[in-house]
Amino acid sequence: MGKCFGVIGGDRRQAELARLLEADGYQVQTYGLETWRGNGVSLEQAASAEVIILPLPLCKGDGVLNCPDAPVPTAELFRLLTPRQLVLAGQVLPGQQKEAEERGLTLVDYFRREEVTVANAAITAEAALQVAMEHLDRTLLGTDCLVLGFGRIGKLLSFRLHGRGVKVRAAARKPEDRAWIRAFGWKSLDIRNLDGELTPFGAVFNTVPSPILEKDLLAQLPAECVCVDLASHPGIDIHAAQSLGLDAVWARSLPGRLAPAAAAAVLRDAVYYILKERGDPV
Repeated sequence: MGKCFGVIGGDRRQAELARLLEADGYQVQTYGLETWRGNGVSLEQAASAEVIILPLPLCKGDGVLNCPDAPVPTAELFRLLTPRQLVLAGQVLPGQQKEAEERGLTLVDYFRREEVTVANAAITAEAALQVAMEHLDRTLLGTDCLVLGFGRIGKLLSFRLHGRGVKVRAAARKPEDRAWIRAFGWKSLDIRNLDGELTPFGAVFNTVPSPILEKDLLAQLPAECVCVDLASHPGIDIHAAQSLGLDAVWARSLPGRLAPAAAAAVLRDAVYYILKERGDPV
């Protein structure tokens, strides 16, 4: 196998991805993953690979590559790449898509693939239970839990909580989502009208990346309630929750932190699918 992959930036999930690609017999050059893989190569060398794999999300901050060990502006990275290369990244913002197009690069957002988003949601939902258990002083069994949002993560999290013997309630904006919540046998709430509905909950999980629970609503939660925010932009005012004495945590990027090997396997499969669809055998 002669193909060379450049795995640049990200978290332990990217390091595990590099390991999986190497196990399949490919040459892999990494940059910015020294915390998990020891010494890598220079940015220029990693950027010379045939296929470039960038992290999920692509950016942390405005136009800065998600690369805690060695952050670099995406515009600087893209200047090292050529139109002959295939560039893969997750959650590509319009600004970075435009930067790539202006340089004639082929930039594919692998997080737009349904198999990736569903698998990522499943890993996130399972990891969310671990986070909650680490902060609770009791079991989830019999606990009243509220799930805010009923997208992929909200659905899968509700199912996993139900399987743990939790009394599940889910809140959504769309009437059709609330109908599905009721069809699954759970109580539904209108996410825009939570006032007076929050007193029973021992745990609240948010999946909505916009403000939902601010101080006036948080004050209605029991003192022992644990708040776990899973959204990329918190829907729970974490500082307000903590000022009220609530145990609140912004648990973002759980797949990369708590289940990196599983998350990496999902990305490896997506990379192979993308290459095959482009007529490039792997």
